[in-house]
Amino acid sequence: MFFTNLETERLLLKNINVKDREFIFDMFSNQMVNKYLFDAEPLTDISGADEIIEFYLEPEPRLQHRWIIIRKSDGVKMGTCGFHCWNTSNSTVDVGYDLKEQFWGNGYMQEAVKEIVGFAKDKMKIETISASIYIENKKSVKLAESLGFTRVGYSTELFRGKEYQHYRYSLIFNK
Repeated sequence: MFFTNLETERLLLKNINVKDREFIFDMFSNQMVNKYLFDAEPLTDISGADEIIEFYLEPEPRLQHRWIIIRKSDGVKMGTCGFHCWNTSNSTVDVGYDLKEQFWGNGYMQEAVKEIVGFAKDKMKIETISASIYIENKKSVKLAESLGFTRVGYSTELFRGKEYQHYRYSLIFNK
């Protein structure tokens, strides 16, 4: 298996699987988790969680992957992080992450994203990681910048008939 579980000092990044169904439903039906996500409506039915899991469990090689972020001290599932739109020809990938509100401000996401960035560089041989961050999501902007991502532009996402301005960030590794 190419995508393996990862571990940091405080976290286990576990590959998503069908046993995560209830957690995925809880995450993506949560209004605070969805506050800055502009790609899908919050889940209202458990079958939506099944679709998310199925997407991330396509047979390898696949162009997306998601880990469940688990606090090692008590086994609590706190969020997810991972990649999508992996372009193996150009050595680029997009990163995404989300965390339940009660865990914000503790450095968990920084720890998790730092670990998967290392995985992308070393194992996936990525040269550029991109992130699209809603301009009002100050915590995510701060996280990206603290990890060395540089703002490279803007994009506009159309969602529910309204436009939302996003910053585009990139992290480029030296060749």
